[in-house]
Amino acid sequence: MIRSFLAIEIPEDILRKIEKVQKDLKSSNADIKWVDPENIHITLKFFGNIEDSKIEPIIKTADKIIESYSPFSIKVRGVGSFPNLKTPRVIWIGVIDERGILSKFQDQLEKAFERLGFEAEKRPFHPHLTLGRMRSFKEKGDLIKRLERFQGDDFGEFKVEKVVLFKSELTRQGPIYTALEEVRLRS
Repeated sequence: MIRSFLAIEIPEDILRKIEKVQKDLKSSNADIKWVDPENIHITLKFFGNIEDSKIEPIIKTADKIIESYSPFSIKVRGVGSFPNLKTPRVIWIGVIDERGILSKFQDQLEKAFERLGFEAEKRPFHPHLTLGRMRSFKEKGDLIKRLERFQGDDFGEFKVEKVVLFKSELTRQGPIYTALEEVRLRS
């Protein structure tokens, strides 16, 4: 069984900017399980544990949806938390999909994967980059002040040209993501 998900990778230049903000947020000493910068991505679909035999149907299904899309741009902007800033549980950086292409794209993938037998996500799709998850509310006040400072920060814009199916191995040091397959958008 392979724990897997489909995602969009973030370019290095944007990840370096995110890493600087994450470093500042870490200095709040809040009790947060931080995501390693190289593991930050936009999740399109989490499959959970799948058999090897499911990889090919997932890739073929993704390719069928993707063939009708050209590369498109999205912006990475703002820092916040779910469910809100006063009660942070998940610390995130925003993904701006001004033309609504990413949401439409993800919705079509979700429906196609449901037809393949994968349970549909119950929560609405809110594209974001997870920076960390709160373990307790220790030092929450300092963290909130820092989050407010970065709310309007712009991290850049990039063109989505491919999606990647990742394998996720859970270890004591944190997850290790390995790219299994990629599907390119048509130019």
